[in-house]
Amino acid sequence: MDFADARRLMVDGQLRPNRVEDPRIVAAMRELPRERFLPAGLAARAYADADVPLPGGRAMLKPLVLARLVQLAAVKRGDRAIVLAAGTGFGAALLAAIGATVTAVEADPGLIVIARAALTVTTAPGAVTLIEAAPAEGYAAAAPYDAIIIEGGVMEVPERLGAQLVEGGRLVAIGLAGGPPGRALLLRKAGGALTTTVEFDAHAPALPGFAGAPAFAF
Repeated sequence: MDFADARRLMVDGQLRPNRVEDPRIVAAMRELPRERFLPAGLAARAYADADVPLPGGRAMLKPLVLARLVQLAAVKRGDRAIVLAAGTGFGAALLAAIGATVTAVEADPGLIVIARAALTVTTAPGAVTLIEAAPAEGYAAAAPYDAIIIEGGVMEVPERLGAQLVEGGRLVAIGLAGGPPGRALLLRKAGGALTTTVEFDAHAPALPGFAGAPAFAF
């Protein structure tokens, strides 16, 4: 399979016609070898317009949904960002490619093995710090963050994550509480509180650990 050609077709056929407008994201998605972030037997599915099932019941988000979530987070060069439920690390690599310093939190040891191998060959040393921990806890040791991206579907956003954002920081996730298909959510921190806006319809498999009070309603 010609993966470079598949990347070009993915960008031109999926991203550009569907409001992915940040040139940094478009360029990174055209260059990053997404197939390296999948087990070898799934590499051929890397550029399909669909989620890719991963071991442990997880999934790699389809390219368009991930690109639009990252665009929604409005990450600037030099921002500190954290990816929760980072899976095999592609979202973290994308954020690093557009200039963020990234912490990636994942609980599944098998996915971490894939992520570590892929990130080693696709990102600069120190650009991504990979942490094995419960994603719903965030990672307070490296907080505060300018942006938090939850890479999957959530019923609720734990309140403790708000404390890990800087004033003016953004959190993006796909909320499932309203029923299908799910909604891309943008939470902004102002005056120490988070406000939530619903941005667009989006599907993502539900993540374990993101249900149960206390949490921000949306």
